Amino acid sequence: MAEIKKIVLAYSGGLDTSVILKWLQVHYKCPVVAYAADIGQDEDWNAVRQKAIETGASSVHILDLKDEFASDFIFPMLRANAIYEGTYLLGTSIARPLIAKEQIKIAAEEGADTVSHGATGKGNDQVRFELTYMALNPEINIIAPWRIWDLNSRAKLIDFANEHGIPVPVTKKKPYSMDANMLHISYEGGILEDPWAEPPEDMFTWTKDLEDTPDRPTYVEITFEKGDAVALDDQPMSPAQILTALNEIGAENGVGRVDLVENRFVGMKSRGVYETPGGTILRTAHMAMESITLDREVVHIRDGLVPKYAELIYYGFWFAPERQMLQVMIDKTQENVNGTVRLKIYKGNCIVVGRKSPNSLYRPDFATFEEDKVYSQKDAEGFIRLQGLRLKIKALLEEQS
Repeated sequence: MAEIKKIVLAYSGGLDTSVILKWLQVHYKCPVVAYAADIGQDEDWNAVRQKAIETGASSVHILDLKDEFASDFIFPMLRANAIYEGTYLLGTSIARPLIAKEQIKIAAEEGADTVSHGATGKGNDQVRFELTYMALNPEINIIAPWRIWDLNSRAKLIDFANEHGIPVPVTKKKPYSMDANMLHISYEGGILEDPWAEPPEDMFTWTKDLEDTPDRPTYVEITFEKGDAVALDDQPMSPAQILTALNEIGAENGVGRVDLVENRFVGMKSRGVYETPGGTILRTAHMAMESITLDREVVHIRDGLVPKYAELIYYGFWFAPERQMLQVMIDKTQENVNGTVRLKIYKGNCIVVGRKSPNSLYRPDFATFEEDKVYSQKDAEGFIRLQGLRLKIKALLEEQS
């Protein structure tokens, strides 16, 4: 790597990135810019800014990206009903390309030749950050301290922090790691590394335990236009506003908790526990809206590609041409996904109880079990005979052998 002149660090203000901020200055002897992205996590951003300055940052950028996160990342993903390995709604995965995109933009504004992040060498985030860096600025230098330094334990991090006057919280460390944004909160590591151990109830910071949720259901109506939620109970809202409102409803009713063991891109299995209240509700509603507006064959082809689409997001290929190609196809399917879905939210459940659309393909006069004039049941006989022809031939061949 050529001589490093200026670095932009993806900075959170926690122990790891605070140590990295100082370590980069000491090791590379150049200015280091601290950059933090507000994507809906609960942070004291003034304190984050002040800590970065006190730790020696040459400048500090804190960007409010909540609206862009919802409209340009979460909602396109929801149009695909994306889910990784049948369970994970990709809350962390979808945030990383946005954070990295803005980091590259700040590097250009600051005249920096290098970017850095605090992801470890075992996880998925290092891949997500760096694939985005490469896609958007192939000339940028990348520094991943966890892959090159010798501060490979919490004790060494704290010693380095104390040596350089970096404030270290004296509160007891949570026995797991957390990552939050407006789509979800994730919990990993520590006591959760035993897949047999039940997560402690006091770990959850967002959704209510089922025993504490209301004893009456909450009904909500979500209106869609071209696959995107645009109104809640007939009240027009932006994507960020809708997600925020549904997060409150879902959290109050215990919706969106998931405990899973997933396959990381780097090859190992990892246990994760997630809270995704609003995203869970939106995905359920969107699938219900599609059920009456999408052609059968379109749905089947699209659904066959969803695992690949979700995998691309999980692995960090948001800005790759194959994800962009799939997005064009997915968005084409959404042109008639318009209408309203009514949901019953109760005790961790999100139940579809109604759906209507001006583009509905559902025809009661065709589907009825009562007498109708639009469908001849005799037609089914020839249809079935043709479908069964190859099966009959196979059976006849077996009889002769």
